[in-house]
Amino acid sequence: MKVFVGGVVAAFLGFMGIIIGFHNVMGFIAGAIPLILLLGGLMAAYLGYDEVKEKLPFKKGAESQEGTGDSKLREEAEKYKQEVERLKSELEKNKSA
Repeated sequence: MKVFVGGVVAAFLGFMGIIIGFHNVMGFIAGAIPLILLLGGLMAAYLGYDEVKEKLPFKKGAESQEGTGDSKLREEAEKYKQEVERLKSELEKNKSA
């Protein structure tokens, strides 16, 4: 109950402050909007940096020594092709039996 009453009193005082100092409040909001946009843009750029870095066509540092990973993908694809061929031959054996 105390929190509710405190919230109502704070809302009332805030409303009265906006009415009394309307020009000051509007000046504050006018100054805060560019700051909010600046900080929001910087935060978005920071969060999107990793995504952009992953999409770049070149790698730096230790990652470039390992290669692009294509050879690993080819090896894995070849392994699955061999597995498919093995399963096909087993299926043919079971059909003929």
